[in-house]
Order: sequence, then structure tokens, then C-alpha cells
Amino acid sequence: MKYSMQFSDALHILTYIEIYKNTEFLSSDMIAKSVETNPANIRKIMSQLKKSGLILTQIGKPNPTLAKRPEEITLLDVYQSIEGNTKLIQVDPKTNPDCIVGANIQDVLNENYDALQKKVEDEMNEVTLDTLIQKIAHLELKKRPENRDFIQDFL
Repeated sequence: MKYSMQFSDALHILTYIEIYKNTEFLSSDMIAKSVETNPANIRKIMSQLKKSGLILTQIGKPNPTLAKRPEEITLLDVYQSIEGNTKLIQVDPKTNPDCIVGANIQDVLNENYDALQKKVEDEMNEVTLDTLIQKIAHLELKKRPENRDFIQDFL
């Protein structure tokens, strides 16, 4: 099974943009170093975030900004901007219709998966980017108290 890291990377990018706003560290190269990926991947994800109205960018200027306040951006917003309407868990559409299990498993799983999807989306809608940023700031303060001045606004 292949897992997408783009959702995690998108959250990384958004928190990075907010924490490093008003600095010279906002180029796709600098963000890519933090994510440990290549700048082209960062630009691709940022393009999706821009299309979804989560960030603002200008061609030729390494100064992306959030289009909304961090308190207004939920994990669900970010997930949908990256993954669209893709479900978190999916039923295998190819099962043997001549088998008792194969003929019925899809209906049974779809019902359960739909309920799980709703629960997860409801939970994702409760967590904001601001929540993540505050947790990052608190963890950073514990790890490197010398960065207090830089992260003070997020504590």
C-alpha cells in the first residue's frame, strides 16, 4: 500500500510559513530543507494550497503568506486541498461476486468506512493550524529555550 506524505508536508509548509513569516527564509528552497524534500515538490504542494485559497503567493517573490488566520484553517481544509475527496480508507472494488464474502464484503465495509470517514473528518475539522503551531512552539521551547524570542508570539 502506498501512503501519501503530501498532507503531512502541506501541514509542515503551512506551519513553516506562519512561524517564519516576516523573515528571509520563505523560499521553496528553504522550505524544502525543512521538509527534507526537493523544492519542486514544495512548489507543487504550494500550488494546490494556493488553488484551495489557503495561501497567497506572488510569482518571483519568495514570500508566501497564509490566506486565512491559522485559527481558521483546519486539518480538514488542508486534507481536502491536497487529497480532494479521496477517502482515508477504501474498499477493494475487485472481489469475486460468486463468493459469499466477495459478493457482500464491499457493501458491509462501505457502510462502516463511511461512518469512520465522517468521524475522522469531524475530528479533523476541530483541529486548526493554530493548534499545531502552538504545540510546535511549546515543544521548541522545551528543546531549545534559546529560541524563545523567535517563537514567543506562538506560545
